Amino acid sequence: MAGSKFRPDRGLTTRMVMTMGLLALVYAAFVAGLVLAGLSVWLVLLIVAGFALFSYFASDRIAMFSMGAKEVTPQQAPDLHAVIDRLCAMADMPKPRVGIADTDVPNAFATGHNEKSAVICVTTGLMRRLEGPELEAVLAHELSHVAHRDVMVMTIAGFLGIVAGFLTQAGLRFALFTGGMRGNNNGPAPAVIALLVVLVSAVAWALSFLLTRALSRYRELSADRAAAYLTGRPSMLGSALTKITGDMARIPTRDLRQVEPFNAFFFAPALSRKGFSFSQLIATHPPVQQRLAQLSDISRQLGQGG
Repeated sequence: MAGSKFRPDRGLTTRMVMTMGLLALVYAAFVAGLVLAGLSVWLVLLIVAGFALFSYFASDRIAMFSMGAKEVTPQQAPDLHAVIDRLCAMADMPKPRVGIADTDVPNAFATGHNEKSAVICVTTGLMRRLEGPELEAVLAHELSHVAHRDVMVMTIAGFLGIVAGFLTQAGLRFALFTGGMRGNNNGPAPAVIALLVVLVSAVAWALSFLLTRALSRYRELSADRAAAYLTGRPSMLGSALTKITGDMARIPTRDLRQVEPFNAFFFAPALSRKGFSFSQLIATHPPVQQRLAQLSDISRQLGQGG
């Protein structure tokens, strides 16, 4: 976070380092397990490295394309650029690219593997619903993800889950296709090797999933704090959060399901159906009540009342 005036968060830095360290161990065990299951070490490294490089360098383009978002210039969205310009000046950080997604789902997200590739994207639904100070607070939240570099860490952390999920599906299909055929020279049947690959991949996916979810919940609280202190108006972020989560229930379920894969990057999660809630173990965000309580505490610290 060097060069940024966003309030530093040692807890977030520590968690990012721990998450990356633990994921490195999972990654090493994942590769070793696939090799022991019978796959060529070169094939495993090629698949893992290929997915890693693709996910890392194309993360911003993949996210923008999947959300149907387009990068906009200051001439196309002068008001939005003006707010981001002001916040970047306040935070003393480079300005990221700016995008807009044409969807009624009220949300925002940051993506990119470094500051040069970073994109702050908002939806048309968000801009229609929020007042100027509320939108500024949400944008400050997203900019803090870029400044804290947790967007980069989440991008790197997510690729192992993508690889593991791909190999799990491929292994299951291969096992079903080969059935019980025996291997050559009385070796293990291809189906047995495929099932071992599925087992190893599933374990790696589950571990990476839990690690990234734990980091995701903390980084949202950290971004709330950083945005509240930068703008000096935590109540505006709380107001935006209340509006967004309240209006989410009015969005058609079909639209929410389309964007739900981006929950870990959104300002507020898009829930696919009413009455459904994630457990704390697998949730991408902390409870709204916890986020509002934290913002209320910051308001009192700043002498603004509850």
